[in-house]
Amino acid sequence: MQRQAYKLKAGNLNNLQLVQQELADPAPHEVQIDIRAIGLNFADIFAMWGLYSATPEGVFIPGLEYAGVLRAVGSAVEGHRVGDAVMGVTRFGAYATALNIDQRYALPLPAGWSFAEGAAYLVQVLTAYYALVRLGDLREGKTVLIHSAAGGVGILANRIAKRYAAYTIGTVGHASKVDFCRQEGYDAVIVRSPNFAEDLRQALGDRELALVMECIGGKVLEVGFEQLAPQGRMVVYGSARYARRTDKPNYLRLLWQFLRRPKIDPQGLIQSNKGLLGFNLIWLYEKAELMAEILTEVAALGLEKPFVGHTFTFEQLPEAIRLFQSGTTMGKVVIDGFESHATSERKKST
Repeated sequence: MQRQAYKLKAGNLNNLQLVQQELADPAPHEVQIDIRAIGLNFADIFAMWGLYSATPEGVFIPGLEYAGVLRAVGSAVEGHRVGDAVMGVTRFGAYATALNIDQRYALPLPAGWSFAEGAAYLVQVLTAYYALVRLGDLREGKTVLIHSAAGGVGILANRIAKRYAAYTIGTVGHASKVDFCRQEGYDAVIVRSPNFAEDLRQALGDRELALVMECIGGKVLEVGFEQLAPQGRMVVYGSARYARRTDKPNYLRLLWQFLRRPKIDPQGLIQSNKGLLGFNLIWLYEKAELMAEILTEVAALGLEKPFVGHTFTFEQLPEAIRLFQSGTTMGKVVIDGFESHATSERKKST
């Protein structure tokens, strides 16, 4: 079948091009999906810049998250049928109107969910739950600091933490996001500024900071680690300080930021009695059985639907990326409106 896909060679967002290409039939253990929604993630930006360690060599199709309808199934596929609504994650390749993927990465779309909501869920909830519970050892009543509190991961991290009756402090980059975070149930919200250390102390009061969801880096990371209580844990899963609203990386600025990054002595952890952990979701992608186990645990929490804050059509994907880079978004940014592509492709195949 024919599909459309955005491809580029990493290094410059201007390299992103929409192309028409042939998609082979699915392999025996694969399913073929008509994509109806794509979720955008910061990892997409870093991959397109060539700064993500897992970025493929040469020309590739970005995108880690999708939702859609099964168009075809491989000869060895069980439990999936043509026409099923699914959502899933992929190790790149989601910026397209269709894809083939191992059946283990195509999960049923929950009843009552839109395709946009399905594409806004898996990367965020896997990141949030794995960081908070599996690595952060989240316990009832603990105090948790969550950066990028109004983003896709931040929203779900707060909802998960609240299931553990945690006290949550969220941070945002813009004051316009404070009310939204309060509506989401954060106990305190901080607008990150040069006064972040004092603002965090005031937000904590007499509480001990037990867990930090760290995705900013730089001075913010340093302050969070300093105020972490003994036996507390910081889980690092991103470094947004390196992101800028530009088409290509400013390597001199990146080098300056890298050289000035916090340098935490591993031997010092013995004296401070703190934990510092990090992970890359691509690693989790390679552990399909672990992902399934985590999603079963998440389902038991009964979380609300993910919050989709911004939607764009497939043709507007480059515009969506620009907005996503701006740091002004709230909730998930999703590429929606694929029905016209699916209809036209079905007509071509008949």
